[in-house]
Parts: sequence; C-alpha cells; structure tokens
Amino acid sequence: MSTLQFAMDDADGVDTRQRLVVVGNGMAGARVVEEVLERGGGEQFAITVFGEEPHGNYNRIMLSHVLAGEEHEDDIVLNSHDWYADHGVTLRAGVRVMRIDTHAKVVHAADGTTTPYDQLVLATGSRSFIPPMTGLYSGDDELLPGVFGFRTIDDTRAMLAAAAEHERVVVIGGGLLGLEAARALQGHGLHVEVVHAGTHLMNQQLDPDGGAILKQSVESLGIVVHLATRTTEVVGPDRVRGVVLADGRVLDADLLVIAAGIRPVTEVALLSGLEVERGVVVDDQLRTDDPDVYAVGECAQHRGELYGLVAPVWEQARVLADLLTGTDPDAEYHGSRTATKLKVAGVDVATMGVNRPERDTDEFLVISEPRRGVHLSVVVRDDKLVGATLLGDTRKVAFLTQAFDRGTPLPAERIRLLVDLSDGAEEVGVAELPGDSQVCNCNGVTKQGICDAVAGGCGSVGAVMDATRAGKGCGSCKALVKQVVEWAADGDVTEDPSASWYVPGVPLAKPALIAAIREQQLRSVSAVFAALGPGGAEDAKSKMGLTSLLRTVWGAEYEQENDAKFINDRVHANIQRDGTFSVVPQMKGGVTTPAQLRRIADVAEKYEVPMVKVTGGQRIDLLGVRKEDLPGMWADLGMPSGYAYGKSMRTVKTCVGTDFCRFGLGDSTQLGIDLETRFQGIESPAKIKMAVVGCPRNCAEAYVKDVGVVAVGNGRWEVYVGGAAGASVRKGDLLATVDSPAAVMQLTGRFLQYYRENANWLERTYDFVPRVGLAQVKAVVLEGSPEVLADLDAGIQRSIDAYTDPWGQDGAQPATPGQFRTALPLVDLPKVPVR
Repeated sequence: MSTLQFAMDDADGVDTRQRLVVVGNGMAGARVVEEVLERGGGEQFAITVFGEEPHGNYNRIMLSHVLAGEEHEDDIVLNSHDWYADHGVTLRAGVRVMRIDTHAKVVHAADGTTTPYDQLVLATGSRSFIPPMTGLYSGDDELLPGVFGFRTIDDTRAMLAAAAEHERVVVIGGGLLGLEAARALQGHGLHVEVVHAGTHLMNQQLDPDGGAILKQSVESLGIVVHLATRTTEVVGPDRVRGVVLADGRVLDADLLVIAAGIRPVTEVALLSGLEVERGVVVDDQLRTDDPDVYAVGECAQHRGELYGLVAPVWEQARVLADLLTGTDPDAEYHGSRTATKLKVAGVDVATMGVNRPERDTDEFLVISEPRRGVHLSVVVRDDKLVGATLLGDTRKVAFLTQAFDRGTPLPAERIRLLVDLSDGAEEVGVAELPGDSQVCNCNGVTKQGICDAVAGGCGSVGAVMDATRAGKGCGSCKALVKQVVEWAADGDVTEDPSASWYVPGVPLAKPALIAAIREQQLRSVSAVFAALGPGGAEDAKSKMGLTSLLRTVWGAEYEQENDAKFINDRVHANIQRDGTFSVVPQMKGGVTTPAQLRRIADVAEKYEVPMVKVTGGQRIDLLGVRKEDLPGMWADLGMPSGYAYGKSMRTVKTCVGTDFCRFGLGDSTQLGIDLETRFQGIESPAKIKMAVVGCPRNCAEAYVKDVGVVAVGNGRWEVYVGGAAGASVRKGDLLATVDSPAAVMQLTGRFLQYYRENANWLERTYDFVPRVGLAQVKAVVLEGSPEVLADLDAGIQRSIDAYTDPWGQDGAQPATPGQFRTALPLVDLPKVPVR
C-alpha cells in the first residue's frame, strides 16, 4: 500500500481529505478510529462511522459487570457521542448499513442514505448464536417475551428490568458469557439453571478435569448445572414458562438467556460480493478481496482463524492504522497467541494455548485440588510453554503469560511453573519480570511501557492507566498493573486526585463542590462547568451527577438544562430496548382504586400498550409507549409520575398492616402512603426504595430496602437503612427504634438528607452505609447537635417544597420543542439480535 498523501482544504474551502468509512461502532471499529487519529489521521481523512446501535462506543466485555450491578452502564462508555464530535468524526448512530457498492465505492444505509468512500473498514462484529428450538419465536417472528440474547447494552438493560420482576431463569450456554450471566442474575435473587451442550463447563478453554472442578465451584454457589444436553423447546405460548431438554426433562423458567456462543456478522460483506467463509476473508494487511475494503475484529477471518477476544482486535487495529495513515506501509498482521485472565462466576480463570498434550513428547504437569476448587496445568513442548490452565489460583499467571508470549526459558523443575517454592514475596516476582513481558493482554501494554510512563511523570496508577490503556480492557490485570507501578515508582505512588472527585469533569470532592456551588451561587450545570471545570470545559459524563447535586442543594431554585439529564429524566419515562418507553403511575403504598384501574385500562387500550405488567414495587407498568404519546397518556391517566425511571425516591412497598391482617402490629399501609407522599420524587445520588411492614414477618421485604420500617408492637417502629435485594443482598442495619409514625418520618428525612449530601454519585445506600459506618450515621442523624439536625431537616424540606409532578408540568408544556419528538425511528428488532 502506498503512503497516503497529506491533504488539506484547498483555497476554495473544499475538503480534499480522503473519505474513510467504518462500518461498525463496536470495540473494533472505534479502536481503528482511535488509532488512526493518534497517527494524525484526522488531517488525512474525513471519517464517518456507522453504528447499528444508537449509543456511542462501550466496553462490551464489561456488560456482565453491568448486569451484576458492579458497574453502571455509564461507566463502561469508551467514546460518547460528544467524543466523536470533538474529534471531527461523523457518527451515524442507530443506522444500519445494508450493502456496499464496491464498484461505485458507495455505502447504502437502511435509512435510504448513500455515503461515498475512498477507504472502508468492515467492523461488523458478531451476534449471539440462537440455536434452533421449538416455540422460541412468537407469531410475529420476534423472540418470545422473556427470551434474551446477551450481546448489547440493550440486552443487558432488558435483563435487568426483567430480573426485578421474575424468579426463575434458565441460561443456555456454560461458557464464559453464560456463566457470567448466570452468576449476575443469581445476584438479583433469581433461581438459576445452566444448560450446556458440552460434557464439561467452558469446554473451549478447560480440560474435562478443570471443567469438573469449575462445575463444583459454580454449584456451590447454588446454580444448578445440566451438562451434555440441549434445550429443544421453549414452553409458552404467551411468554417463557419453561424449557424442555433433549432427554424430556422440563425446567420451569420465566426468563431464558441464550449465551450459546457468537457468530460473525457477515451479511453486509456477502451482499457486497466480498469473499466470505466463516468470516470476511482478509490477508496479512487485513484487506478483503477488494483492495480498498478492510475488515477487523470478530467478523474478520485471517489465515483461517476467527478471534473472539479483544487483544487480537487491538493488534489488528494498530496494523490497519499504520497502513491507512502510511505510518508503516509494510505493516502486517500475522495472527495472535491468545491468553486470557478472567473471573468466571466469582472464580479466577486464566488460559493460554492448548489445555491438553497433543504429542507423545509433550510434558503435562497437573496440580488438582478439587476441595479447594483449584486446578492448574501446563503443557511444555521442546522446552517451551505451549499451554496453561489456571483455575481458582492465578498467582503464577504473569510469569506463565510471559513464558507463553515470549518463549522465555523454563525452570528445570517444572513444578516451579505452578508453585512458588520461594518465600512467595510478590514484589520479587514483579521485579523479575522482563521489560517486554505483557502486563495487559487486552491492550498489549508491557512492563516496560508502564515503567516508561512512571518515568515520564505519571505518579499514580490512574495516570498510568490513562497514558498506556493498561487495565482498560477486561480489567483483570489491574492488580498487576498496580504492583508494577508501585515497583517502578519505588513505592512513591500518589493517590489518584480524581479518586475523590464527585464527578470526573470537576476536580473537587463532594463537600468542597457543594461549598463552591453555594458560595458562588451556581444554579445550573453549565454555570458549574464555567466556574469550576478545568478551562471551563464541559464533561458529558459529569452532567447527570451535577444535575442531581444541584437539585439537592437548590431545590426549586435549580436552573434546569435539558441536555444535562439522562434520556429517562428528559422525558420522565424509562426507555426500553426497542426505543419505546415504560410508564409507571404512582400508587402510594401499592394502594389503588377501581377508578384508577379503569383509567389505566382505558389508557392502555387507547394507546395500544402491548404489555401491562404488575411490578415488584406494587404498581402497574405500561410497557411499549411511544415517545410522542407520553404527554397524552399522562393527561389521560390523571395520575402523578411514579418515578420508576429516576435517580430518586421511587416507591414505598407496604403490607396490609392492622386493617386486615390478624398479625399486624402497626398501620403499615398508612405510614407507607405518608412516607411516599412526603418524599415523592426526592432527587438523590442513586435510586431509593422503601418498605413498611406491619410486623416482623416482613411481607413487604422491609429488611432489604434502602429504608425499611418494621412495626414491633406497642406503637414502636424499627427503622433499618442500607438494605439491598438486587445485585447484592444485604440486610439493612437497625438505625433506631422510635415510638411514633411522626418520629419515623423525621428520622427517615434526616437519613435521606445525610445520604444525599455525602454519598458518591450512583452510590446506593447499601454501599454508602458500610462505607461511612453505621456509627457515623447514628452520630449525625440521631446524636447530632441541634444545628446539624436543623440543617438536615431544612435541606430535605427544601427539596420537598420544590416537588412538582413532571408529568403535569412537561405534559402541559414541553421543556423543549423536541422533548417528545421521536429522535430515531423505533428499532425493528430482528429475529436474531445483531450489533
């Protein structure tokens, strides 16, 4: 490939840059763009990126962490919409490419547009493999309600919503993704069964013995595993009711997650006349059989191989960027030796190369401790490491990865490959690693690269990660990155300044940020950025957190800016996977009337609502509402918003209490209604759920709510805080026992205000209370000085006084002309989910 010539606008202002089109905005496509820009490609190319999903680029590897509740979806965004705009890249998000006319060099999109190109990169990725099963699809060729693939952020959102309202799930697939989904959904309180066609779990990575030990570890968590069988039928017909296995057994289920592998997305290449076998065939310069069309990532087949890991994608992106920009016209990709380190259902797993001996002369060393859940093995050929499997104990992974990647000499005593026979000092191991040993497999960062970053002035682990990208793939190497940084800095490592910042775009911890906002009278997000952001720059990831904080500080005096809110908050409804919305009217304490139910029924029929669902929060959810229908629906309902979409106080769940229950010790229903009335819609760092029960039998699960109230007799009520029954389960801590509903109301308000003023953004109470300590919470909200308690009371009252029902306010007069205008056509979900 000849070096592309530098091109600039000519004297008439015409853009003379070459046109680079990237089809696919997943991790491969976006990484190609990043690498091109790093090589000055923005001056050579006018870049257009097509992404079938309506989002920016996100870290797909971390979806299981989002499903588990360990990460928020905002935290896995790699390149937001603003990033593309800031770098002069045209992003066609939510637009599917149908075919490429390679003769005319034009891209044809599903929206009817055509885009010319000079160079084109296919990065269409892969989709979930959906095995054939009777009853899998509904009459309209859509997946039966309750069936999910696990490939996109929309899949993850849908599973999270479903997990909150169902009890039993079957996961098809006992590989990495299936086991991660199983563990995550179990954390939401579901009974989970895994069905795997292989004879042992993770059969692509582990040998039978390792798979057996992993099965033992998974089952010890309470997950049921079925091996060597297939799911042949889905029991319906309206939604998933169960599955039938090949041997005739029936498993009850109301959710079905399919994680049975992936298949390359090659339709665009096929329709465009490019050579396709299992994937899009490319040569060592990642060219297809058309000289101006390239392919990278999971859709690309190179030397007969398809790669489903991120490290080969990064290698391919670097080679292709070198070629496109002319940085290295002779760059070639010769394939990848893959090594992975993962945590599967809570169990550490590292694999590389082969997992069993393949020749008579291969050396095979195995250490297996089923009781500890440990299985270690190495395969040595001609004194070189050609494979290793570490399950349950990955302390030797750094040395083994180095030996596998670089062919470093192996100890004569092979046992040393798996067991540290020295005093085990971890720092010595890091010191002994050669400089070219790979620390971060995902991004190809070596020990020397990290040391160079430290020598270049990066004084913290975060700064090194930002400079090198180490630890920013799957994240499994973060501990090793930290060790290398500390060794390179000889212990002189500074704490990341941003670790204490409330939001990433404003360099202040929350107390200092609140003080500055009050002192400088900053009442809008843009005003905060102008006064406190570095150089006055705005940061998209910080806007929602600042919006929440400003509402907490100013109440009704907050100056609203619609672009500083989540889409859910902009339209006061919860966006669904197909672009429609969920509407949940308020039903205080779960109590309703025949008149309300008639209105809901009439509205559901008028707006052709496809699903009416009773939620776990004792309310009714209208699912599938079009954006433009929201104001009309609110007006017809005549009911307040239930805030099922917000980072706010959402609902108070109650039992029937003393009015009807023979066990009731207190009027839980009325107290629940009073709590919801007082604190409705109160903005907070994360969502808040409450419950009130009339006796310790706990029918409304008060012990596992952010605030739970339990009647214990003689007019007394126990108040619990910091409970959880979602991704993690935690019984709340007893804050106090009080002697009246009025005291419950006051104590709840003080706790909420203390939490609102001191919690990190998106930090739930069940993380906040253990972090600050129950003793500290009590010291403030129970034993604080009269001045402190008065400030807490005044702060919560300020927000209570500022409450307005958003459905009434914006329904009558939209905040912006386009607030309820459909921004994108609704997604016509295909039978098989695709990227």
